[in-house]
Amino acid sequence: MRGWFRLTLGLLAVVLGALWTVLGLGYVEGSALSDERLWAYVGAVLILIGLVGLWWGMRARRR
Repeated sequence: MRGWFRLTLGLLAVVLGALWTVLGLGYVEGSALSDERLWAYVGAVLILIGLVGLWWGMRARRR
Protein backbone atom coordinates (compact mmCIF):
# COMPACT_ATOMS: atom_id res chain seq x y z
CA MET A 1 0.00 0.00 0.00
CA ARG A 2 3.03 2.21 0.26
CA GLY A 3 3.16 5.02 -2.27
CA TRP A 4 -0.44 4.85 -3.53
CA PHE A 5 -1.42 8.10 -1.84
CA ARG A 6 1.54 9.91 -3.40
CA LEU A 7 0.77 8.42 -6.80
CA THR A 8 -2.87 9.49 -6.56
CA LEU A 9 -1.99 13.04 -5.53
CA GLY A 10 0.66 13.26 -8.24
CA LEU A 11 -1.74 12.09 -10.92
CA LEU A 12 -4.44 14.49 -9.71
CA ALA A 13 -1.94 17.37 -9.79
CA VAL A 14 -0.84 16.51 -13.35
CA VAL A 15 -4.44 16.32 -14.61
CA LEU A 16 -5.51 19.52 -12.85
CA GLY A 17 -2.36 21.32 -14.00
CA ALA A 18 -2.98 20.25 -17.60
CA LEU A 19 -6.56 21.52 -17.38
CA TRP A 20 -5.46 24.86 -15.96
CA THR A 21 -2.77 25.20 -18.62
CA VAL A 22 -5.22 24.52 -21.45
CA LEU A 23 -7.72 26.98 -19.97
CA GLY A 24 -5.06 29.62 -19.37
CA LEU A 25 -3.84 29.40 -22.95
CA GLY A 26 -7.38 29.99 -24.20
CA TYR A 27 -7.97 26.66 -25.95
CA VAL A 28 -11.22 26.16 -24.01
CA GLU A 29 -13.75 28.98 -23.75
CA GLY A 30 -16.51 29.64 -21.23
CA SER A 31 -14.59 29.71 -17.96
CA ALA A 32 -13.30 32.45 -15.71
CA LEU A 33 -9.83 30.97 -16.24
CA SER A 34 -10.04 31.12 -20.02
CA ASP A 35 -7.35 33.14 -21.77
CA GLU A 36 -5.67 34.21 -18.51
CA ARG A 37 -1.92 33.62 -18.82
CA LEU A 38 -1.49 33.40 -15.03
CA TRP A 39 -3.38 30.10 -15.01
CA ALA A 40 -1.18 28.71 -17.77
CA TYR A 41 1.88 29.37 -15.60
CA VAL A 42 0.24 28.02 -12.45
CA GLY A 43 -0.85 24.93 -14.38
CA ALA A 44 2.66 24.30 -15.68
CA VAL A 45 4.09 24.54 -12.16
CA LEU A 46 1.40 22.19 -10.88
CA ILE A 47 2.26 19.67 -13.61
CA LEU A 48 5.89 19.73 -12.49
CA ILE A 49 4.87 19.25 -8.86
CA GLY A 50 2.63 16.37 -9.92
CA LEU A 51 5.43 14.71 -11.86
CA VAL A 52 7.66 14.93 -8.80
CA GLY A 53 4.85 13.39 -6.75
CA LEU A 54 4.50 10.55 -9.26
CA TRP A 55 8.25 9.94 -9.19
CA TRP A 56 8.24 9.97 -5.40
CA GLY A 57 5.30 7.56 -5.25
CA MET A 58 6.87 5.15 -7.73
CA ARG A 59 10.09 5.22 -5.77
CA ALA A 60 8.22 4.38 -2.56
CA ARG A 61 6.43 1.49 -4.31
CA ARG A 62 9.72 -0.08 -5.44
CA ARG A 63 11.07 -0.37 -1.90
